[in-house]
Amino acid sequence: MPIELCVFDAYGTLFDVDAAARAVAAEPGQAGFAAKWPALSADWRAKQLQYSWIRAVTGAHADFRTVTTEALDWALDAAGLSGDAALRDRLLALYRNLGVYAEVPATLSALRAAGLGTAILSNGTPDMLDAAIAAAGIGGAFDAVLSVERVGVFKPDARVYHLVGAHFGTRPDAVLFVSANGWDAAAAAGYGFATAWVNRAGAPVDRLPWRPDHVIDSLAGVPALAVRA
Repeated sequence: MPIELCVFDAYGTLFDVDAAARAVAAEPGQAGFAAKWPALSADWRAKQLQYSWIRAVTGAHADFRTVTTEALDWALDAAGLSGDAALRDRLLALYRNLGVYAEVPATLSALRAAGLGTAILSNGTPDMLDAAIAAAGIGGAFDAVLSVERVGVFKPDARVYHLVGAHFGTRPDAVLFVSANGWDAAAAAGYGFATAWVNRAGAPVDRLPWRPDHVIDSLAGVPALAVRA
């Protein structure tokens, strides 16, 4: 079936999750943090995902702001920086205004020009997503911004992917779901979406029951996939 709608994961796909720590490392007086930020940012992201999965499996839901804060606290502790309240506050503030990857504006423009619908489907809370979208200046690029808070569970629960059809009335096979998280693209394929995994790091494909339909190295490849499908 032809693709009618392109749905994007947000964090790590549209928004650069390393941007907050990278920005702090570049600020005056942060020479010590500059040596630690890559490991801290990687730990922050890893724990953020791990905590979301554990909460989804156990039914102990908390919103993504809480999960993000708890993950940062772990990462700061691991880096020996748990006592730096000012650093913690600065990182959390910057996380609300993450930059987008360079190819995002052109990709979204091309999809709109092709007459395709566009949406976000994210673990993020509505206010987190609104803030990030506004800061990036891409607010007019989406027909809908869907948050897991509507169902109270994180990806990859099928109830999250079902939000797309519930909102748009679109069949799963008319949706191209795009994520930089291999597990997310795989689970969405299992749900029935056509999927594209944005594999920026050149990582191996996850060993899961499902695989993404397409593997690309940046979002720049999405318009061609959507139009060709």
